[in-house]
Amino acid sequence: MYFFYSKDNLVALHFKYDQARRTFVEWAQNEIAVVPDFHKRILFSDEVHFWLNGYINKQNCHIWSEANPQVYVETPLHPEKRTVWCALWASGIIGPYFFKNDEGHNELWFQQDGATCHTARATIDLLKDTFGDRLISRFGPVNWPPRSCDLTPLDYFLWGYVKSLVYADKPQTLDHLEDNIRRVIADIRPQMLEKVIENWTSRLDYIRASRCSPKPEILFKM
Repeated sequence: MYFFYSKDNLVALHFKYDQARRTFVEWAQNEIAVVPDFHKRILFSDEVHFWLNGYINKQNCHIWSEANPQVYVETPLHPEKRTVWCALWASGIIGPYFFKNDEGHNELWFQQDGATCHTARATIDLLKDTFGDRLISRFGPVNWPPRSCDLTPLDYFLWGYVKSLVYADKPQTLDHLEDNIRRVIADIRPQMLEKVIENWTSRLDYIRASRCSPKPEILFKM
């Protein structure tokens, strides 16, 4: 699906999103100023599809244009896939958890994006019961800004890294694909995660210093 916006609407959307992003960045940097390892206490979470045929899910990609691009993407009618959820922080990865069709005091902050299922009242109430005011989410105590996958380590690092390896031996079954995902994630070393999280603070600096959203080419470097 593609969304077409007029030039005026596009400018208004960019301003709205940039303001939300800057507000979040200022809050995060203030927290780091008080607690230097604050960014290492955030439990980032996300889910993604792994398609058996190697198709890359681009549900968050949109074409921004002043004219209808007349573009379409062909996909299999009934593709085989696994939906995977993980949470990542400086000290490790929780998961992977697979979604299959057949089936007291807390110092950590929990982050999630604004997907509808994530922000349902029952979900938010459960997370507030668990994390209190240490929840970063739409409708949470700290708002997660929209269009900010570049600030989610799972999007700017984990999913791309895992997908670059799990298809190497061309898995032919979903069980094989699932085994590959588990193995690749289990092999990720703590030192790598430390670099990933340190990269997050550099992204905050870039957003605060720039007059626009981060450019796509700002990638994680080993």
